[in-house]
Amino acid sequence: MVLLQSSFGDFISQTMQAFWQFTGFYNCQWPNLIMLAVGCFFVWLAIKKNFEPLLLVPIGFGMLVGNIPFQPGMEIGIYEPGSVLNILYNGVAKGWYPPLIFLGIGAMTDFSALLANPKLMIIGACAQFGIFGAYMLALLCGFDPLSAGCVAIIGGADGPTAIFTTSKLNPDMLGAVAVSAYSYMALIPLIQPPLMRLFTTEAERKIKMKSARVVSQNEKIIFPIVGLILTCFVVPSGIPLLGMLFFGNLLRESGVTSRLAKTASNAMTDIVTILLGLTVGASTQADKFLKIETLEVFGLGFCAFIIASSAGILSVKLFNLFLKKDKKINPLIGNAGVSAVPMAARISNNVGLEYDPSNYLLMHAMGPNVAGVIGSAVAAGVLLSFLG
Repeated sequence: MVLLQSSFGDFISQTMQAFWQFTGFYNCQWPNLIMLAVGCFFVWLAIKKNFEPLLLVPIGFGMLVGNIPFQPGMEIGIYEPGSVLNILYNGVAKGWYPPLIFLGIGAMTDFSALLANPKLMIIGACAQFGIFGAYMLALLCGFDPLSAGCVAIIGGADGPTAIFTTSKLNPDMLGAVAVSAYSYMALIPLIQPPLMRLFTTEAERKIKMKSARVVSQNEKIIFPIVGLILTCFVVPSGIPLLGMLFFGNLLRESGVTSRLAKTASNAMTDIVTILLGLTVGASTQADKFLKIETLEVFGLGFCAFIIASSAGILSVKLFNLFLKKDKKINPLIGNAGVSAVPMAARISNNVGLEYDPSNYLLMHAMGPNVAGVIGSAVAAGVLLSFLG
């Protein structure tokens, strides 16, 4: 009887010990705690500060999911083949999610502001200088060409484009690049206004632009077809992104596919955003994410974003030197040349209203903003052409 009790006690003890070794408390290390804190911070920014909640809530919660400590081999981690998270992460690693996001962006975007004033496309193109400027900086900092391309694309301020490009050039950098890109997109309200004030005078901030002409329905229908042909003939490697972007826009403007456009711009985009944000967040698993290289990516990504925003603003000032007084462009819309729709355009409008409450710049800023979407995808295609 005593022997039986002893054996039962040993069994319970061994069982509890084995259970304890499988818990997160046993496997927890300080890097896990750091990433859990970062995840909570992202969620706080989204909820309390309203910084891109549709992005930061999924990413922040994904960080919590991805950094719960566990014993390897349980097929639950995002980097363990066969796990549910790993299967969902294939949409990021293989580049499935970004084209679907671009389909939704095309279906919800009105390109009228750009069509009404095509010269605004040049501003969007100039803002992409941040990508190529950051590429040179990354090379100077010792990154190999493929990794430098991954860092550089952050300057486009376009999360899906950054993910798609990185998945093709260096998948090992996906977590750092994706979180960096989305973080700076969410922080646009903090980053861009100081630059806008730095590079413009008060008189320039008060420039009023003429109302844009009315764009015909035929122009709206022709644009995605011509846009696809022109851009993809130049950079065929951009077809997955540009093709879906223009296809989504044709669904919107054709007038006969409203059901498809509604699905693409609402339900489908929401689903893909949830999956993308959650898996991107979970990919920041502490042992993969907390490296010196990650800090370098964030630093260079910030430089890329600064260069892109500054280039857009300064390009407008340059154009104004050659424009008549009544046709000058307000430099505040230059920041919208980055591909962060529509937040960057809203920042242009908000800063403009600070200096003249009657000066509404939103529709004008949407021109370079949507041009930036196209420009970032073209820039990604260029990088993939000579690096991929």
